[in-house]
Amino acid sequence: MLIIDDILLFPVRSLLFIFREIQHAAQQDVANEAESIRTELSELYMMLETGQITEEEFNTQEETLLQMLDELALTTPTVRSDDQPRDDTADAREESEGVN
Repeated sequence: MLIIDDILLFPVRSLLFIFREIQHAAQQDVANEAESIRTELSELYMMLETGQITEEEFNTQEETLLQMLDELALTTPTVRSDDQPRDDTADAREESEGVN
């Protein structure tokens, strides 16, 4: 029976594996983009300190980069360390059970 179950569930497990890999790749892209923006911010601060750009140029570029970072943070779902999406309803249930 175990072999038959494995054979029947193989397509479903394969699809789940593919979806997990796609999700992992997307999360890596978002993390790389965020790191890239932080690196640009660091370079921008260094340029200001060395006098390569003015305060006004710094402020406009910094505002743009910070907005990009904020938008990236808003569009990224919160993920727990065990790579499971956060379920806010489960958290609310746990809190309400703890109160009763």
